[in-house]
Amino acid sequence: MNTCLVVIDAQESFRHRPYFTEDDLPAYLQAQNALIAGAQKAGLPIVRVFHVDGPADASNAFARESGHVRPLDGLAPFEPALTVHKSRHSALVGTGLDVWLTEQGLRRIIVSGVRTEQCCETTARHASDLGWTVDYVTDATLTWDMRQPDGRPLSAQDIKARTATVLAGRFATVATVDEALARAAA
Repeated sequence: MNTCLVVIDAQESFRHRPYFTEDDLPAYLQAQNALIAGAQKAGLPIVRVFHVDGPADASNAFARESGHVRPLDGLAPFEPALTVHKSRHSALVGTGLDVWLTEQGLRRIIVSGVRTEQCCETTARHASDLGWTVDYVTDATLTWDMRQPDGRPLSAQDIKARTATVLAGRFATVATVDEALARAAA
């Protein structure tokens, strides 16, 4: 096997952001948990990534002191091959993940987690630019509605579609859970 599943920022910190809603959470958890279960069954290493930044005090949901930098409730338990903490959008900046992937002989990563258009997309682009083959499992990513600069709403589904569109064929293979797992086994 030369493939690794990367679960990015699937952490409780997001529940403490004003934009958080549970609307798409069940579908995300179903896909993410299926991806985790499939990776475990196939013997793929799974990397857990946590985002940590801002002031180091309990009032900051992204500080370790808050107690919220832990797996998202409802996420299937797994024993990570590696856990990294990042303070940038890409999971490959300042975490040693790139070194670990290289040392393990891993050439393909499956990207999943939270937020679709931020840390997941940025990690996918960065990994591709560094030479990894990237499978991007849109269904196993989560984001929330946003406002465009002109004030118009942009739905989470439109964000996911836009992200898949700009990654496909350029930076990643956009795949379903089953497709990503099948490609990992090939």
